[in-house]
Amino acid sequence: MPYTLESVLDDLREDHRNMATLLDLLERETSRLRDGDEPDFELLLDVMRYMTVYSDAIHHPKEDLIYARMRASSDALSAELASIEEDHSEIAELGQTLRADIAAVVSGTAVKRAQVLDDAQSYADRLRRHMAWEDRELFPIADDLIHRPDIELEGKIFDRGDPAFGPTRDASFDNLLKAIKPAEKQP
Repeated sequence: MPYTLESVLDDLREDHRNMATLLDLLERETSRLRDGDEPDFELLLDVMRYMTVYSDAIHHPKEDLIYARMRASSDALSAELASIEEDHSEIAELGQTLRADIAAVVSGTAVKRAQVLDDAQSYADRLRRHMAWEDRELFPIADDLIHRPDIELEGKIFDRGDPAFGPTRDASFDNLLKAIKPAEKQP
């Protein structure tokens, strides 16, 4: 079943908002670590599990398919989009590193505080810069292609929904959702 570019872009923008919320949570918890307090490492692990299970494995591959269609439709876009898959790969590596740090702490393995803080900062900064670039530069270009009949999006990847924020939620993300709901209600 083909998906419209418009609906997929709407989903990707929503993903970016959700990912930004989770990055806020990640930064809030790691600031506790920086201040000498004990962060909720289980919650941090939930954040990074979501980021590696959904963002890296579903969200970014959806973007890669859209950007491939965009490259095919315009020679001018080819150069600008040439590094996108490399960016996604770098973000995934940073995410896996941070997830491994946090999983090690949760399992009782000694991990240097500075390492966790550096890895968290590197990941959050890199992902935020990347999302801002896509929101500012790439999504508006994709918006201009919405009504082109030659851009169809098909593939099983588009059938996969968001396991935490989508209509069918994975119960393993309940703790994560409980942690962000109160934050959403704050002014």
